Amino acid sequence: MPIDPNFEENRELVDEHNGHDVWGPVEEPDTLGIHGTHVAVDFDICLADGACLEDCPVDVFEWVDTPGHPESEIKADPANEAQCIDCMLCVDVCPVDAIDVDAGRQGRA
Repeated sequence: MPIDPNFEENRELVDEHNGHDVWGPVEEPDTLGIHGTHVAVDFDICLADGACLEDCPVDVFEWVDTPGHPESEIKADPANEAQCIDCMLCVDVCPVDAIDVDAGRQGRA
């Protein structure tokens, strides 16, 4: 199932990680939530194929360790989401639709 584009309404803001918001629920290591707001990555479906890191022209994403997560033990973290230029390449190349980009969402830096 792809990332919920309405996660701001459907999930609770539960934490902050590397300068971006985390939307719950979070119950490590199995449930890690959605990271980011303008550039949002559902860590629970991200399988870490790296396409977003390779294709992003402004280096929004960085690898982050997620030991014990059933999908993958690393994730594409939107650590530099303020750099996003809304090109949507990451959304287009994600094989599991784990990424959503919306410049109108809160958190746009």
